[in-house]
Amino acid sequence: TVAFQNKLRALANGDTTGLWPNNLRSYPVAGPVLPFKRIVAFYGNLYSRKMGILGEYPPKEMWERLNTEVKAWEKADPSTPVQPAIHYIAAVAQGIPMKDGQYCKRMPDFMIDSALTIAKMGNAIVFLDIQVALSNVKNEVPRLEKYLKMPDVNLGIDPEFSMHDGNIPGRKIGSMDASDVNFCSEYLAKLVRENNLSPKILIVHRFTQGMLKNYKNIVLHPEVQIVMNMDGWGEPTLKYSTYKRYIQQEPVQFTGFKLFYKNDLRKAPHRMLTPPELMKLKPQPIYIQYQ
Repeated sequence: TVAFQNKLRALANGDTTGLWPNNLRSYPVAGPVLPFKRIVAFYGNLYSRKMGILGEYPPKEMWERLNTEVKAWEKADPSTPVQPAIHYIAAVAQGIPMKDGQYCKRMPDFMIDSALTIAKMGNAIVFLDIQVALSNVKNEVPRLEKYLKMPDVNLGIDPEFSMHDGNIPGRKIGSMDASDVNFCSEYLAKLVRENNLSPKILIVHRFTQGMLKNYKNIVLHPEVQIVMNMDGWGEPTLKYSTYKRYIQQEPVQFTGFKLFYKNDLRKAPHRMLTPPELMKLKPQPIYIQYQ
């Protein structure tokens, strides 16, 4: 518990807002990844070269690139070991309806199995990400239960593609409520208790105010570690501002930061932020995602 608190204080990085370190006494059950390791993840879908780096390269080359990023983070923060991860989109929002009318294309088991196999090539943990579209987390998360029972498989949810208002995904930014996050967290906590697992990690993507409603109502569980992941793209000043407004100033538990190999280069100064630059953030992100 002392080591846990000390690590949270280190991640706060001298924050003076009074918001961080956050939840110093929300101790996890045995065997947590966070905050003792920093997760560095490649994101995408094996069906698409356009959804992220995970589907862009053959597994061997993908791993060479991921290991390069891992080494960069080990150099930027020698005090924190790096845990590589594969962040696979297991349910993809669509612009046209599926047979059930939900606009949510669920990946077949053999594709998820392929992602797990790729992860094992480099001792990575796995995140299965869900874009619920016109469905909802109560309908979609239990479909992945056989995977979420596995020790190294975790969950991600993407409010951008959660269309509570019935809009078609991609036409406007969606949203989730704290109750959606709480359902996922409670579901994972139950799996941890029933299967005697170490804590699960729940990633919640966010880059606007409206994407997550009632954040103060999110309930923490010892069995689940929640990461609010800043997943907006753009120039460095925009990304810093988004992180400050929606991640730092609305604390939940842990923080993450997404970097885009292509979209972050669109506008001047046409570059990605570096690990040393992100280490200056208050708080420091403990989950890093590359798309």
